[in-house]
Amino acid sequence: MDDFSLAADLVREAGLLAARMLDEGLETEYKTSVSDVVSAADHAAEDLVVARLDEQRPEDGLIGEEGHSRPGSRTWYVDPVDGTYNFLSGIPYWCSAVGLVDDEGPLAGAVYFPARDELWVGGRDRPTTLNGVPVAPLEDRPLAGVSVATYFHPRYTHDAVRTASWNAATSAAAAVRMLGSASVDLGGVASGRLGVFLQGNLHPWDWYPGAALVIGAGGVAEQVTVGATTWQLAGNRQAVADARTALRG
Repeated sequence: MDDFSLAADLVREAGLLAARMLDEGLETEYKTSVSDVVSAADHAAEDLVVARLDEQRPEDGLIGEEGHSRPGSRTWYVDPVDGTYNFLSGIPYWCSAVGLVDDEGPLAGAVYFPARDELWVGGRDRPTTLNGVPVAPLEDRPLAGVSVATYFHPRYTHDAVRTASWNAATSAAAAVRMLGSASVDLGGVASGRLGVFLQGNLHPWDWYPGAALVIGAGGVAEQVTVGATTWQLAGNRQAVADARTALRG
């Protein structure tokens, strides 16, 4: 089984398991704050993915949001439930995601969005598909003509540089959306529903799966450091360049 087929199987199985456990009832656990939450479904879905990778890709490394880790020449990043706050709040905007990274960056990504039964798969050497159908290649459009999918936690409002950069980039866009799942957002960018993705200091499991999808759709995914913040940007080349300029300005 190739990497893309394996990634697709992993996220679909993990997403369906999490959805089933949610239907059966879950308790919320808190990590660092009231919005940083986890459940038994996160752990069970990650365990499922890790067991499959142990069997299918024992030579690869992996890093999971819920704590699994091992070294390897390539690394699978696993987010068993991306958007756990939504997941546990009854908001159906969440997904399961995996991304495979090598020395050159994002190689493959897969995102399964259970609420719509949508599966994105793609990456550096494979055009991105949505439920098996190739997405339209991303065409250059200015930031002023597209939406930006983003998030800005209230705890960062005291950081003047970070706030100014975020305000500059988002105010230059046609519309702003905060939806609560980075990987679903990035799938939306790859398929043209959203224009640009922008977040700061993301964990790698939140970034690499969807970044691979945008790359596979003919877009770009890059990281831009301004002050103490490394911004993750993805979308069509022109809009990303506009956002980069705004962040640095």
